Amino acid sequence: MPHVAVTALGADRPGIVAAVTGVLMRHGGNLEDTAMTNLGGHFAMMLIVDVPTAETAEVLEAALVAEVGVLGLTVAVRPIAEVDTDDEAGATSWALSLYGADKPGIVHHVAQLLADHGANIVDLSTRVVGAGPDHSYVLLLELDLPTDADVDRLRIELAALAADMGVEAHLRADDADVL
Repeated sequence: MPHVAVTALGADRPGIVAAVTGVLMRHGGNLEDTAMTNLGGHFAMMLIVDVPTAETAEVLEAALVAEVGVLGLTVAVRPIAEVDTDDEAGATSWALSLYGADKPGIVHHVAQLLADHGANIVDLSTRVVGAGPDHSYVLLLELDLPTDADVDRLRIELAALAADMGVEAHLRADDADVL
């Protein structure tokens, strides 16, 4: 069956998930991968949906706009190519957490360092903690590293980067196979 990517964004309110998933269900869609979260008072969702062969992205988007438009959502549906979702051969799972004073560029600098080491970021979330000018910033990442990655070197470079930015960073193997 083909897959589509569905994105929706709008002011947070009760019923968004039920409304969107109801439309998808009525059109024969089956949710596979999803990410949904409240970002600064707006609800954002990204969904990978398995749809019947006869269902087009255009028809599904029109149905979503018609049925959930009253919620003030901006919706987009796009067909996506099939991708092999098996774990990348030779990759190991890691978790990285970073905590400290908020400043521009934290995500970029960390992402660039990880890219330089061949890391693939598979999940990333950030949160501002506290109020006022002294608030803190939390960055959480899940990543895959090639098995031949120099983890000791990465840790040293990560510690240096964290010190330069005035934050704490912790990298650990992510061996959890439980939900």
